[in-house]
Amino acid sequence: MKYFWPNTYLIAIFNYLGRAAIDIVNNLGAATIFFSKAFLMIFRPKQVQPIIQQIFYIGAKSTGIVMMVGLFTGMVLGLQLYHALAEYGSEGTLGSSIGLSLVRELGPVLTAIMITARAGSAMTAEIGIMRISEQIDALYTMRIDPLRYLISPKIGASIISFPLLTAFFDIIGLIGGYFTGVVLLGLNSSAYIYRIQYSVEMSDITGGFIKAIVFAVIVSTICCYNGYFTHMRSDSYGAKSVSLSTTSAVVMSCVMILVSDYIVTSFLM
Repeated sequence: MKYFWPNTYLIAIFNYLGRAAIDIVNNLGAATIFFSKAFLMIFRPKQVQPIIQQIFYIGAKSTGIVMMVGLFTGMVLGLQLYHALAEYGSEGTLGSSIGLSLVRELGPVLTAIMITARAGSAMTAEIGIMRISEQIDALYTMRIDPLRYLISPKIGASIISFPLLTAFFDIIGLIGGYFTGVVLLGLNSSAYIYRIQYSVEMSDITGGFIKAIVFAVIVSTICCYNGYFTHMRSDSYGAKSVSLSTTSAVVMSCVMILVSDYIVTSFLM
């Protein structure tokens, strides 16, 4: 019968934590190099048309879901904040509350999550299937750089699409708040619009766009990276590795959106 001393368990725990830390650092460094190479290739010749095609797929086709979520987010904010502010006789500040909430936080965050769910998962699955079916190896054989051909247009299109969709989300959200506060609850229309104009400053709008660009870089890098290196997963192979990579990419993107949102907000405050 074997006996394990407490230091044996401590060694096992530190061994596990050390391996996890090394894996995180390795993946972070590899993803940074991956993004840097792909980003620099955005400015190569003949990249305009592929980027426009990806803007249509990532941005234009996500407009409907983003606007619908923005509308109902603004309506819910109007309903909740109106009753909360009415208890203190401050329902006139509803426009300020909705405007700042949408422009500073909810607009860029919810837009990024919606695009991740719709386009990010598709990017990971598409690149992952190309990897396991050896189509990426075929590109190497034809002397076509996969980063330039597959990854750079997606990153460039994401950097352009995220801020634009964030602007749509903010505008539709303000309309939804107007519908709830003014049309349904009887708030003065001029007071609602005036409060938005008075409280929302250009720095708030710029901060929201900065967050959208940061989220675009994070989501496109994580999704493309997971799909590109699907074949290197140690927990599965083949079609299952694509599904696991897609799930991992979406979860990691959503978590990193929230983490980076806190970090960027701390710098902008």
